Amino acid sequence: MLKGAIICPDEDLSEKLEELLAGMGVVAVVRTIPRYPNTTELTRALRASGPQVLFLSIESLSRALEVASAAEEQLPGLQIVAIGRTADPATLLEVMRSGVREFISYPFQRQSVYEGLIRIKEVLEKKPVVIDSTDLVFTFLPSKPGVGTTTIATNTAVAVSRLPDQRSLLVDCDMNSGMVRFLLQLENNYSLIDAAERATHLDENIWPQLVTTVGHLDVLHSGKLNPGLRMEPARIQNVLEFARRSYKVIFLDLSGNLEKYSLEAMQESKRIFMVVTPEVPSLHLAREKIGYLRSIDLADRVAILLNRCQKRSIVSPAQVEELLGQPVVMTFANDYQGVHKAMTAGKPVDANSDLGRQFTQLAQFMLEKKPAHEQKKRLMEYLSILPSPVSLFAPGKKSAS
Repeated sequence: MLKGAIICPDEDLSEKLEELLAGMGVVAVVRTIPRYPNTTELTRALRASGPQVLFLSIESLSRALEVASAAEEQLPGLQIVAIGRTADPATLLEVMRSGVREFISYPFQRQSVYEGLIRIKEVLEKKPVVIDSTDLVFTFLPSKPGVGTTTIATNTAVAVSRLPDQRSLLVDCDMNSGMVRFLLQLENNYSLIDAAERATHLDENIWPQLVTTVGHLDVLHSGKLNPGLRMEPARIQNVLEFARRSYKVIFLDLSGNLEKYSLEAMQESKRIFMVVTPEVPSLHLAREKIGYLRSIDLADRVAILLNRCQKRSIVSPAQVEELLGQPVVMTFANDYQGVHKAMTAGKPVDANSDLGRQFTQLAQFMLEKKPAHEQKKRLMEYLSILPSPVSLFAPGKKSAS
């Protein structure tokens, strides 16, 4: 179904059109504006709702033409339908000269409106609306509970938000044991659940109430513990579509349970960062999950983050890479005191600490702020030549846990 918006100062006309469209099943109205907006308001509304069809009242022809021009500039390929109670030939000619090819007048004739919508649908199938949305969506997936995924996701998101011109969003998608709210001591009662319930009607007025701004980062937490909650993947997808039009970088902190909505989120991701620790249980479950992701064609997006590394770890990054068959792109120090101090204060880890600098390095790696050869060099430093890897699960080998 197409997404539509209505701009019409005539409230009665707008309501009658919306009622007609609701019964046709071709266009779903996602936004109604009862006035001619200025350019700033229009930009925000179009970015928030992302319509493919705009029904525009020509009650004031000059204002309507200004809106039509600005709308086409913001969303190339947007199909504009002029609406009005009456229109003389001169007005219609002026409308057509502006590029508008469809006009419907009141009283609306159901069949003619339907035929016009079908023509618009065919045009959009050949040439979709160009909607500016980011592809920088990153998911963080734990190999098992307690490996520090939320700490890494949160601090990396903060590190990215500190970079110039990187409006960022962190979403806690763990409905059963989400920790972002606790880590950052957020007091906002609204959560991802509320965003999902309003998924088809999110706009620039509702969204700021749902998120909490921490520094330059917007955060949407998962809400209170609700084990019986079942999140519809389509709702999460709608929330993500809205966010992709509003932010440059999006971070999704997943539970690791591979729920349907989590799998949908990973399908939308540029990179899936699986967090592991150098322990047998974590590595075993990581290998199991990677095997499943491989079966649904997602393994090529997986990169490993090796957390809580000691200087003389039993398992080296090279061995982890050998075992899991995926690249280890970053290792993180086991800074228990630094993480505990940050958690107690409800703040990110100190950016000037060793661990804090590692989060900054990951942020730069994700956004490709470093040249490719430098990224490769850094990766090879982490995967330095070590003794030949051993199979962690070979018969006769002792557990490394």
